[in-house]
Amino acid sequence: MQLSIIILNYNVRYFLELCVLSVQNAIQNIDAEIIVIDNNSQDDSCEMMKQRFPNLKLIENKGNLGFPKGNNIGVSQAKGEYICILNPDTVVAEDTFTKVLAFAKKQNDLGIIGCKLIDGTGNFLPESKRGTPTPFVAFTKITGLYKIFPKTFGKYYAQHLSENETGKVEILVGAFMLMKRDLYNEIGGFDENCFMYSDDIDLSYLALKKGKSNYYFHETSVIHYKGESTIKDGNYMKRFREAMNFFYKKHFRVSLLFSAFMEMGIVFFSLVKMFQGKSSLGFGTKSSPENYILISNNQFFREQLEKQLGKRVAIQDILSLKKSTSTEIIFDQNYLNFKVIIQALETNKNKGFTFKIIPKSSQFMIGSNSSFDRGEIVKIENFR
Repeated sequence: MQLSIIILNYNVRYFLELCVLSVQNAIQNIDAEIIVIDNNSQDDSCEMMKQRFPNLKLIENKGNLGFPKGNNIGVSQAKGEYICILNPDTVVAEDTFTKVLAFAKKQNDLGIIGCKLIDGTGNFLPESKRGTPTPFVAFTKITGLYKIFPKTFGKYYAQHLSENETGKVEILVGAFMLMKRDLYNEIGGFDENCFMYSDDIDLSYLALKKGKSNYYFHETSVIHYKGESTIKDGNYMKRFREAMNFFYKKHFRVSLLFSAFMEMGIVFFSLVKMFQGKSSLGFGTKSSPENYILISNNQFFREQLEKQLGKRVAIQDILSLKKSTSTEIIFDQNYLNFKVIIQALETNKNKGFTFKIIPKSSQFMIGSNSSFDRGEIVKIENFR
């Protein structure tokens, strides 16, 4: 088998459904498998998987075992030459894995490959490519020097490469990590002593220590509805601090002065992240856009949306979108493939639009309006 896609889920049933749909489309011409591991979700994630995707491998853990252990369990069941660690709040294009695997096979020193991640508004996520957060690099991040002098202090976000340039980087994000299964096992997988948040940094760094090269690959874009799996609350801050302390203690010799400095920095960033992620996952509870445009050829969908939303919904061609304000674009995935939808997000970013996707054969639409927004799900009554 060529590829195993490992998706660890925890309480994001609707994002998981969208993710798996996109992955299924992307592996139609690849000898591949999808393995979903559920960390004891309290929503109906597992029931949805059994009903909608009965032929996929589903591992149901009896508790929340954390990101490292959950993924390690999935990889232990994998049969592919390559594995891809994939977040459940992502959407891949139909040719994502074909392109990444073709690139992987050309590398003689392959470590881990990451790809271009965008948020729910189509904007690039800078954590798609990073440098090792050494004490000095962490300092430039904490002080904001990387923003003021990106050419000199831009290592934290690997700014030697643009977002549209493929090349070697040091650290990749756990939302999308593709590598050979043998290397994953040789490294020992994710360190289960780290519950979450620095596990992807640690795995990337361990690949480098094996003499391998990690790559950022820009020729495919993947939506990452960033933050859906974790609420930014007090527990998040505590675990984030623990994770960063774990990484530094594992890989660097640090003085007491440095430890105190990093503790202050970790607290600062934890607080920033906590406030950035205050939005809550809701079912149509956010302020409504003034205008709606449906990209579809289905008049029945339009009529049902008008009834649900209580506002006029126009059907429009994807190529005729113009800059607007307070307008939501709704993509009908029965009509458009995921690659076209992802390209439309990137093409129309920062034009006053928000975006939702109606997954194929589903009764909801889903999207996220910023890098810090936990996302919104709108259920649609009698949609089919």
